Amino acid sequence: MSFENLDSPKLKRFQRKITLLSAAGTFLDGFDLTVIAVAMPLILSQWDVGPGLQGLITSSAVIGAFIGAIWLGNLTDKFGRKAMYVVDLLAFVVFAALTAFSQTAWQLILFRFLLGIGIGADYPISATLVSEFSSTKSRGRHSTFLGAMWFVGAVVAYLIGILLIPLGPSAWRYMLLVGAIFALIVFYFRVTLPESPRWLAARGREKEAEEIMLKITGQKVIIQPSTQPKQKLTDLFSKKLFKRTFFVCSFWFCYAVAYYGISMYTPTILKPFTNGSQMMTYIGSGTISLLGLVGAIIGSNLVERIGRRPLIITSFTGLSIALIVLALNPSPTMAFLVILFSLAVLFANMGGGILNFVYPTELFPTSIRASASGLATSISRIGSIMGILVFPNLVVAWGNSKALWFFAVISLLGLVISVLLAPETKGINLEEINDESHHLKNQSVKGGKNETLA
Repeated sequence: MSFENLDSPKLKRFQRKITLLSAAGTFLDGFDLTVIAVAMPLILSQWDVGPGLQGLITSSAVIGAFIGAIWLGNLTDKFGRKAMYVVDLLAFVVFAALTAFSQTAWQLILFRFLLGIGIGADYPISATLVSEFSSTKSRGRHSTFLGAMWFVGAVVAYLIGILLIPLGPSAWRYMLLVGAIFALIVFYFRVTLPESPRWLAARGREKEAEEIMLKITGQKVIIQPSTQPKQKLTDLFSKKLFKRTFFVCSFWFCYAVAYYGISMYTPTILKPFTNGSQMMTYIGSGTISLLGLVGAIIGSNLVERIGRRPLIITSFTGLSIALIVLALNPSPTMAFLVILFSLAVLFANMGGGILNFVYPTELFPTSIRASASGLATSISRIGSIMGILVFPNLVVAWGNSKALWFFAVISLLGLVISVLLAPETKGINLEEINDESHHLKNQSVKGGKNETLA
């Protein structure tokens, strides 16, 4: 194949467009998954919702994302990046709007679940498309930008919450409706993007791939038929790919348990320390979310400088230390909670929260790239659901500080997995990464020698 032209500086503008429109999807993911935490105190004031139902409202979109990621991620490899790239935005528009008009808790749960299917689908679709259109030198930066925009969406959810509070008890409906408006705008612009030439070539459609390469580069490119055997979903568990599959699924799982368990309940945790002020609760929670965004921006700027492996190890190290310090303090103040939670999400998002858009799309062949990313996303959603559903029960049984030990242990597990398995893919093009003769180095502590992640 011949995709060297994608490394041309002339394509920077086009690649920025692809990245921006894909990042708009992750912005919506961050907004829609976070806005329910912002809206929840108002929902509880209007409806008689017990702890079990509250957990379902909070987690329903995440459960939908679990299904959407693995199901539509696989369909993205079968039917193309562009088709699914546009279709999943329709779910954002329709179901985000319907959540705003829900009349019962169960309606809200249903519509959030269906919205979640679209949210889950967008992870593998957007990340894969960006990875396949990006140049080798900027692939990590473009992919991590998607992760950073997730946290922009989370911050905007809190800002929208603060702006709409004056509308009264029904303000939560307008908060949810804003997500549909954002999605409609993104849908309009996504329709104009082309199919991935790498996907077309992997499907034996070299002529179509050449036409798209000519259109976007202005140069005639001859794309040779792929010599790599077509992969199927079950190959993710083959001897060749299992270590990669295990790594991307497990590090993302550990990140998701810790991050979602904390972030989805930040307003609930902080509220007792604000003398009942909803505004102060949102400001404190928004500050923590903002520091999470800062962490993602820092990571995006470091990913092509220091590499993927040092970044993810630093991320889990910082997250683990912050959670341990939080767990060791049984009587925290408001300032202590905001500072330590901010540090926790800053470190979490600096590596784990953005490299989940990088590693799953780099470590697998084109024919199963979206499927691999979808599988990893689905496993991470299991982690998210665990964090969301387990945390409130642990708080009831143990109290806040002791419950945080659960997340600290999970974060330490992520650190160990990253030290043992995280490879370095900086500066290597996608075809080389997935060439059977190419081995990625990861500095394993085993025996003090370099090991390979085949």
